Amino acid sequence: MDRTKLEQAGELEWHIPKHEDMRVPAIIFADAALLEGMDDKVYEQAKNVTKLPGIVDAAYVMPDAHWGYGFPIGGVAAFDPEEGGVISAGGVGFDISCGVRTLLTGSRAEDIVRVRDELADALYVEVPVGVGGTGRIRLDGADMDAMLDGGAHWAVEQGYGEEEDLAHTEEQGRMSGADSAAVSARAKRRQRDEMGTLGSGNHYLEVQRVAEIYRPDVAAAFGLREGDAVVTIHCGSRGLGHQIGTEFLAEMVEKAQEHGLELPDRELACAPLGSELGKRYLGAMRAGINCALANRQIITHLTRQVFARVLPQAELALLFDVSHNTCKEEVHKVAGVPRRLFVHRKGATRAFGPGHAFLPQRLHKVGQPVLIGGSMGTGSHILVGNSPETGRAFSSACHGAGRAMSRHAASKRWRGEEVRRELEARGITIRSPSPRGIAEEAPEAYKDVNAVVEAAERAGLARRVARLEPIVCIKG
Repeated sequence: MDRTKLEQAGELEWHIPKHEDMRVPAIIFADAALLEGMDDKVYEQAKNVTKLPGIVDAAYVMPDAHWGYGFPIGGVAAFDPEEGGVISAGGVGFDISCGVRTLLTGSRAEDIVRVRDELADALYVEVPVGVGGTGRIRLDGADMDAMLDGGAHWAVEQGYGEEEDLAHTEEQGRMSGADSAAVSARAKRRQRDEMGTLGSGNHYLEVQRVAEIYRPDVAAAFGLREGDAVVTIHCGSRGLGHQIGTEFLAEMVEKAQEHGLELPDRELACAPLGSELGKRYLGAMRAGINCALANRQIITHLTRQVFARVLPQAELALLFDVSHNTCKEEVHKVAGVPRRLFVHRKGATRAFGPGHAFLPQRLHKVGQPVLIGGSMGTGSHILVGNSPETGRAFSSACHGAGRAMSRHAASKRWRGEEVRRELEARGITIRSPSPRGIAEEAPEAYKDVNAVVEAAERAGLARRVARLEPIVCIKG
């Protein structure tokens, strides 16, 4: 990114000052090296987001940001419905409620290593992966609607998991305001047999070792000990979410003129929050969130079944589940005044601090776990949200390492079997049906996740708690 277009406001804060038809500035959080690694498209997309009606405070860009559809991936922006604010399907993304959940095994990493191959094989069989991957669950019309309205609550009622899981899931496992009737028949058909599946791309199920603790007090409250094994699940709403995004983006483009909107970019198609289209998208998007919450809950149940057979002493209690492709109605202070806002987080996650009403009782005093996924060959991280007084970007943080090169470029540079052998030599067991998919997700195709989370901490977005290293990785 061309730094001459920016104003440096701190070691890790860069501003695109308000000019031309920008309504607010854009603020990028990154150190000099991460900023240099961002493509110029991030600059253009962040600037265009600031031109949308009703935007409040600033458009924010996380340290892992890269080019996306409409919003940059790693983009955060909030809109005020009282000031003509809009909702943008491009500001949520196609994989609605793609997110991460981490389970505490209560076992040591060496226990996993002893049964690593058996565990990897069993997980690979039990949890379907890959493009178009289907599971054993089939939903008819009534069950589909119940799932879309009920989220993880529906999954637990069907026997997939435990009631206690819900308290440690974002929105307590069910997004209110979901409207299954706003989801098209085609979207529902795509999801009919995809529940309990990972999908492809950067989605994964990993067994990881807690390699390093940064904040022992917070780690203890989270139930994390150095040398312990945890399980992390990263996936979203599969074909249903993609179909919702595709259909509503097209309709938002078609009706932009009718709503009096001049789009700075066709990919930023949006609708006024108070419009019929805006309300309908909100209902469908919230149903997509519930789909993802239910999907991760089912995968959790399947994972527990595998561990019960292979490593029965493991417990697999849920630490937390949080999404990173959403729009949520929240109250935030702007210039010291509380305001009801619709916060878009695309490739960014909530990072609520201690005392927030959103948190379950066990985490109330320490803050929200912020789950940062790495690639299959690099570490992941667990952070914790800052206090409401020090939280930034509407209490948001980064969501992962962020791509350094496209999947196409990665597949040209590496061969999947070579990547697999290199990772196996490092003690990381990979199971995937796609050599090309492994090449696309090569560790070197991503930014340095350690640098990303350090930048997030130094910028005041969240605080580091623990670093995780992969032992087993199941990928699409």
